[in-house]
Amino acid sequence: MPRVMDAAALKAKLFRGFGDPTRLAILERLLGREQSVGEIAEAVEGNFANISAHLACLAECGLVEGERRGKYVYYRLRERRVRDLMRIAEAILADVSRQIYQCTRFER
Repeated sequence: MPRVMDAAALKAKLFRGFGDPTRLAILERLLGREQSVGEIAEAVEGNFANISAHLACLAECGLVEGERRGKYVYYRLRERRVRDLMRIAEAILADVSRQIYQCTRFER
């Protein structure tokens, strides 16, 4: 039987979903309205396959959901509290953006 993930590890896994710049840009695009993969790819200047893979990751984690309409799939935020989290992140950055920018410990 797999070991149960502790709370800190589970939260870290959630934040990894937000930690990728492309996934974060996708989530930001979906704050305003649902969009097709093509619309998202164009807006974040990514290729269709890469954006689709990121959307699949976000969907698997329960953060977004897609709905097929004809030949297109439209994605939207599944978890409304993602909006709250993004707003909180903006508020935090308003206070500490310089320190975050200068921080070298979180570099890739």
